[in-house]
Amino acid sequence: QVQLVESGGGSVQAGESLRLSCAASGFTFSLYCVGWFRQAPGKEREGVADRDRAGISKYADSVKGRFTISRDNANNILWLQMNSLKVEDTAMYYCATDNCIQFLRRPNYWGQGTQVTVSS
Repeated sequence: QVQLVESGGGSVQAGESLRLSCAASGFTFSLYCVGWFRQAPGKEREGVADRDRAGISKYADSVKGRFTISRDNANNILWLQMNSLKVEDTAMYYCATDNCIQFLRRPNYWGQGTQVTVSS
């Protein structure tokens, strides 16, 4: 079955960087759309970045220029490089996947999340 396992979260100071990873298994990774979402306390889950099968990436306006999503199809890993972190980036970060049609609606497969905390 589809499994997604995130890692790389932690507590950092504003302006620092973190790199999240998501190890995927149980499906043909290269054929699926993948992405990162986040949810802060008291807020709805929001999309952060996603990458389709062709390698085209999209980003939320709030992270453009600071975050970079990448995927390693050979090793079934999704990355999120987060630079110049801000306090408002504090959230639980999730990776998600599905076929690209479903992904645009709402992906069905989610990891357990990794916490990112940014302090001033």
